[in-house]
Amino acid sequence: MSNSTSVTGNEKKKTKGKRSPCSPSRVLHIRQITDGVTGAEVVSLGLPFGKVTNILMLRGKGQAFLEMASLDAAVSMVNYYTFATPLLHNQPVYIQYSNYKELRTDNQHNQAIFSKFGLVLKIVMFHKNNQFQALLQYADAVNAYCAKMSLDGHCIYAGCCTLHIDFSKLTNLTVKYNNDKSRDFTRTDLPFGDGQRNVETSLPTPFATQHTIFPSYIGPPGFAPALGFPQGAGPSVLPVPGALGPLMVTTSATPGHMTIPGIPGNSVLLVSNLNPEAITPYGLFILFGVYGDVHRVKIMFKKRGIALVQMADATQAQLAINYLNGQRLYGRVMHATLSKYQTIQLPREGQEDKGLTKDYSNSPLHRFKNPCSKNFQNIFPPSATLHLSNIPPSVTVDDLKNLFTSKGSTVKGFKFFQKDCKMALIQLGSVEEAVHALIELHNHDFGENQHLRVSFSKSSI
Repeated sequence: MSNSTSVTGNEKKKTKGKRSPCSPSRVLHIRQITDGVTGAEVVSLGLPFGKVTNILMLRGKGQAFLEMASLDAAVSMVNYYTFATPLLHNQPVYIQYSNYKELRTDNQHNQAIFSKFGLVLKIVMFHKNNQFQALLQYADAVNAYCAKMSLDGHCIYAGCCTLHIDFSKLTNLTVKYNNDKSRDFTRTDLPFGDGQRNVETSLPTPFATQHTIFPSYIGPPGFAPALGFPQGAGPSVLPVPGALGPLMVTTSATPGHMTIPGIPGNSVLLVSNLNPEAITPYGLFILFGVYGDVHRVKIMFKKRGIALVQMADATQAQLAINYLNGQRLYGRVMHATLSKYQTIQLPREGQEDKGLTKDYSNSPLHRFKNPCSKNFQNIFPPSATLHLSNIPPSVTVDDLKNLFTSKGSTVKGFKFFQKDCKMALIQLGSVEEAVHALIELHNHDFGENQHLRVSFSKSSI
């Protein structure tokens, strides 16, 4: 942990007993942390609610300060843990707002940014067009897409050095030297060399382009972030140095999945503030299915505005929280957090349920059942522009406009892809309209076993 992170004033006073409540802040004060709890474990408390931008551990006092990227994320976190006291090392910890609005650091906590999302095999760094750029090759395509979705647009330094990340066209990085400009973590025998790097393409491997991401940032020339990756890391485990301590990120034995120790492993989401007059299990299945494979959905029998959604794994659950918490759905702002339940139980035979609990574990509509699916590359936040695919040749522009209008959408723009008329973009009146349209029209049957595919687009018309 960076020693230059600091807070002063009332926060350093004794925290035992009750304290006067503070107004909401992005910085949260966590107390009664037992010895041995790592920074990574404290960070894991905040990850289900959004991006964590900073942490300060006060190890001698059993306290920590956690800075969230947004006030909404901090509020959601405090509200959730007010009713579900979190445990670290099987001991309860207590969370409240801090008097401080931000934590100031020297940014050493940004070291090993990309390793938090999985095993990085190779890195090549260079300058091009007055920008510092890098190529990173992951061992697993899922890790690459998680890094892209989580870090694209993330500021390395406060207010500047914004990362711009996309998938590279290269299928493999060939590294000749292990030095401060390039590194192959699977090879400890490479020479330090003269600093010259060689980037080559290799024979195509299945969806290898998903494994290589291309990050760059806009900032002063030569002012590159310190990545701090260690030399000689093994092929299956990569230690993460820096502020968060020795967090070990491992690849899972199951294809298409990753495990990050310290991050809550629960895959069941608690979704609240739903419109009970409009919400259905199928609607939640389709919407949350944009960000992972939904196995089960349960709308509470006595509280129809609350539901449980069980994703395939904890990583997908986290993605769904990141993108859907705070999204408007049928006139209400939806809240999504991790549930205290580990699984959704199906109703017993004869138990009254009224169709509110559904099992979708074997649904053919899962977008991510194939670990090499291109859908991993196309996960974007809800937007007013939808990407349409699998459009039959007989379907015209007017047909599609009329279809969306019939579901209550306002069509602001439409464009077929020039190189592939099976795909198109359609821009609707608002993000909420697009969310509703996706729920209604994904898998729409055009006849003759032709079904429309709908997802959120990263671009507009």
